[in-house]
Amino acid sequence: MSDAALEGTQAKTKRAALYRMVTPDHICPFGLKSKALLERQGYEIEDYHLRSRAATDAFQEKHNVETTPQTFIGGERIGGYDALKAYFGGAKSDADETTYTPVLVIFAMALLMALAAHRALTGGLFSMRVVEWFIAFSMCLLAVQKLRDLEGFTNQFLGYDLLAQRFVRYAYVYPFAEGVAGVLMIAGALIWFAAPLAIFIGAVGAVSVFKAVYLDKRELKCACVGGDSNVPLGAVSLTENLMMVAMGLWMLAR
Repeated sequence: MSDAALEGTQAKTKRAALYRMVTPDHICPFGLKSKALLERQGYEIEDYHLRSRAATDAFQEKHNVETTPQTFIGGERIGGYDALKAYFGGAKSDADETTYTPVLVIFAMALLMALAAHRALTGGLFSMRVVEWFIAFSMCLLAVQKLRDLEGFTNQFLGYDLLAQRFVRYAYVYPFAEGVAGVLMIAGALIWFAAPLAIFIGAVGAVSVFKAVYLDKRELKCACVGGDSNVPLGAVSLTENLMMVAMGLWMLAR
């Protein structure tokens, strides 16, 4: 390769400087994400590790920034991971943005579990049992999400559930009732207890959601996947409750 061609190739090389916290006790996850994003974009990275809290504080003071990592491209400070994503055309993440993704993922996993269980036990692809298991698995998975942070769940749940607002302890009982009903329905055991339980909590939930969203026109977040979730209270939340009612009625009729 000629000297001129070599110089042209070097001129086209994309370079970035990344400053991220890497200490014996902590490796910044956003620093790793920034490094991976730069590599995917074809950048050669000057990867500077801030190996102590003092080094990090000194860097932040020097560049008048409050967080690390920080990425520099062509001598220009781009910013942290969200800013770097935006630089490459991606959307910045918004911690307050509502999304149905968490509950839809749970429903999708429950459906796959139901199909897999049906296939393993019967060899068939589909029957009404898949629908029953889908709803029961969904109830169990949603109960687990609520029980991960029971206090956080109750704080959000009390914002709209009518029975919990009257009897606060119901908010603490609800996730356990949902999980018990789901497990018993999967097993096909004690349906005389599980079905009415599902109907009761589902009906109370449906009425509460309908009043809060469609009558009072309140914009709330749903506690269906646990406390501090960004799932909006609305159609999906109402569907979850109606599914429990329908499952309970079906199991009783069957």
